[in-house]
Amino acid sequence: MDNQDSRQLDPIDVRCTLAESPRGVAGYEECPRLVVVPPLPFRRTIRRTELHQLVPLADTTIYDMERRGEFPRRFNLTPRCVVWDLAEVEAWLAARRQASDADTLKRATPPDVRQRRACPNFCVNGVWVTPVECVPRTEW
Repeated sequence: MDNQDSRQLDPIDVRCTLAESPRGVAGYEECPRLVVVPPLPFRRTIRRTELHQLVPLADTTIYDMERRGEFPRRFNLTPRCVVWDLAEVEAWLAARRQASDADTLKRATPPDVRQRRACPNFCVNGVWVTPVECVPRTEW
């Protein structure tokens, strides 16, 4: 650097507003400070494919639960892009886990296999067998 280039400002002095900036560390203390603003809280959104990785439910089940108010609602980013708030989905999962552990979650009633119209057959040692509960009582 020759003498003509010595008048250029150091990177420290670039932030100073004085016409003739002081050089070095002592001059840096006299410079006005930059205001540091804390970052805004980061809200992550997820699309349908990521939602299905977190919540393995069918689309229709998710939409029905949204309509009933049992699942976090989606919102549109654009006319063709639908997303869910990740924090809301994770909170919903935590609440479902807690309800499941406390055994307060409503469960489906098991099906009555005696009301089936067709009986499933299965193979035992190469022979197709009809289960006893499927055979009409007149054949016992």
